[in-house]
Amino acid sequence: MSQPTLHDLHRPFGSTGLMVSPLGLGTVKLGRDQGVKYPNGFQIPDDQEARMLLKLTRDLGINLIDTAPAYGRSEERLGPLLRGQRQEWVIVSKVGEEFADGVSRHDFSAAHTRLSVERSLQRLETDFIDLVLVHSDGNDLVILEQCEVYQTLAQLKQEGKIRGFGFSGKTVDGGLKALEQGDCAMVTYNLNEQAERAVIDYAAAQHKGILVKKALASGHVCLSPGTDPVRASFELLFDRPGVASAIVGTINPLHLAHNVATVAQVLGQN
Repeated sequence: MSQPTLHDLHRPFGSTGLMVSPLGLGTVKLGRDQGVKYPNGFQIPDDQEARMLLKLTRDLGINLIDTAPAYGRSEERLGPLLRGQRQEWVIVSKVGEEFADGVSRHDFSAAHTRLSVERSLQRLETDFIDLVLVHSDGNDLVILEQCEVYQTLAQLKQEGKIRGFGFSGKTVDGGLKALEQGDCAMVTYNLNEQAERAVIDYAAAQHKGILVKKALASGHVCLSPGTDPVRASFELLFDRPGVASAIVGTINPLHLAHNVATVAQVLGQN
């Protein structure tokens, strides 16, 4: 039997005009191994391993790739690794969080937002980024109501440097507020945490895009014996029409292929 792929299962991302695969590749593990919340340790792949992983990702029909300045060297590695392939990927990056010397710090000012996007464009070797999300520190409403980050992203969109913008937050109120002006939101939604369901449903009603983070509870999901936790997770996610894509950050080719096969099966039954 041939390996299932997601090539025929791409879907619209809100009203952005982008078409995305139902699974996206998270790339924190390409650039950062400090201060990450995974159950097992891992080694950052070298360029050869990363190149093979990205080729497999593409061959399996995934066109969505998620990165961030806070992911260590992820962006600067992706630039050369994706050289010559720009039109084949929908690239998501972020602003607001920096990670250096093992510590995160946040800056949601207009000046830093612009500097961050310009730097991401250089690192990724591209003249536009498809989606830029605000990397919230948890104070979602304060960021949206008192900081200049969202207005600055709207300007960058008008300038053509980004195609859409949104918010990766931690609260329902933040997610709902972010979707009023933004194109999309990234929410936590998995078998353990479903508090942000209201954001997903609001997005569906307003034709906004939703990306899901921690879809597999960062590898921590556990269920009763005999139940496939990956399948149960994706069934939960794709049961909600508002979910466009789930971002899963694996560097294991077997896990990647298994995730793709499972999503193809789940969506094939819907």
